[in-house]
Amino acid sequence: MEVLCSTGALIGRPNGRNPRLLGDFVKQLTGDGLEMMMYSTWYDNVEEVTDYVRSLGLHIPVFHCQKTVGEEASKGDFALAESQVEINAKMAEALGATKMVFHLWNGQISDFFIDNNLKAYGTLRKISADHGVDLLVENVVCFNADPMLYWRKLADMYEEPHFIFDTKMAAFHGQLQEYYDGDASWAWKDGLVKHYHVNDYAGGIKDWTALKTLPIGAGHIDFEEFFRFVKGTGYDGTFTLESTAFGKDGVVDFDMLNRQVAYIREQMKQ
Repeated sequence: MEVLCSTGALIGRPNGRNPRLLGDFVKQLTGDGLEMMMYSTWYDNVEEVTDYVRSLGLHIPVFHCQKTVGEEASKGDFALAESQVEINAKMAEALGATKMVFHLWNGQISDFFIDNNLKAYGTLRKISADHGVDLLVENVVCFNADPMLYWRKLADMYEEPHFIFDTKMAAFHGQLQEYYDGDASWAWKDGLVKHYHVNDYAGGIKDWTALKTLPIGAGHIDFEEFFRFVKGTGYDGTFTLESTAFGKDGVVDFDMLNRQVAYIREQMKQ
């Protein structure tokens, strides 16, 4: 079991999305490694960013594909989506990651053109696999339906799609219990969930004003139940803390992140 910290929790607009901050930041973290988040602003200097991060010698088992790639597939621009996945998968491979978190649908386009997203998945998965990277479809929030429905559609269309389960996204749709022991439990029972994102949620069902990534305890998710469930499934893989840890000044609250690392380790030990 490994507890990772998302680089998206450490660097963002307030501190310039500057990857060179990671060299100092990682020294203040007690987790087992990082989930590296790709930003759209890095496409023009992706080799420079990759070379610098690789020079740090960090443990990065999971990579987060740049979030809007799925939106290009939604628009029907499959060539652009494929070229961007190629760039992301190549970077993931160079950094030593074997899993890549992917928003198959995303943003304002959401699931309005979901047939395009489902159609694109097979090719995008193959591009990732060619770089030794497992493409994991996240249960990203939806406007029209819900993510578990689209997981099911993927499983019906393709052989063994792999997923990443996000606690906040599930709580947004009221699907935590459904995942534990309801109609969506097939996903973990079939061994298709390969990674977990851990962050809290303080809103109601489909409350679009409450999507900020919160630390454990800042919302209403029952994390004792969540970790008891996950441990009971026999899962012993990777977890990523996504809780935004910087404020408007860009200063990172490392103590908050490290407390969450300790909490997850304690929960998974029981």
